[in-house]
Amino acid sequence: MKKILIFTLILFCTFVFAELPDGNEILKQIDDNMYAKNMISTSQMIVHGRRGSRTMKLKSWTEGDDRSFSEYLAPPKDAGTKMLKLDDKLWIYNPSADRTIQISGHMLRQSMMGSDISYEDMMEENELTETYFAETVGEEIFNDVSCWKLELTAITDDAPYKTKKVWIDKEKLIPIKEERYGKSGKLLKTTEILEVMQIDER
Repeated sequence: MKKILIFTLILFCTFVFAELPDGNEILKQIDDNMYAKNMISTSQMIVHGRRGSRTMKLKSWTEGDDRSFSEYLAPPKDAGTKMLKLDDKLWIYNPSADRTIQISGHMLRQSMMGSDISYEDMMEENELTETYFAETVGEEIFNDVSCWKLELTAITDDAPYKTKKVWIDKEKLIPIKEERYGKSGKLLKTTEILEVMQIDER
């Protein structure tokens, strides 16, 4: 009886784990969906602070993983501020001071324009498969969407986050929730995508 029970349990466990797709294959499909060789975008960022909220608008040009340029269009006091990324280097031009500075080292962890996004976050534009190893650990519902849950472990020394937990929309194969962890295992940031839309063929 024990042998039959153990055998049945092994078959059940094998069946359950066989249902989970390969995490690295999902990561590759995400890269195919999320990244483009060349892209021009206009985005808006709303920062909520203790003294109120401020809305910033910027236009960005991206070429591959290592070349991007952004210019702030609004509000008026930030308009004309420019950011240039070449490989792993980042420069910022401040029009009011007519000065260009390079952001490097610990400065990359500083807040970008008063937001919760760091310059290091903005620099993280490499394809996920180049930076992380992925393991599918289960299935979960987030925001009424059926998701694969992945655990990502950094395979490069310069990854800003050593581990991540990511919820992947099973149908669209894009991340809709992400938890980012530091070296100590402490949860540092949570990102949620609450609305997804199709623009042209993407």
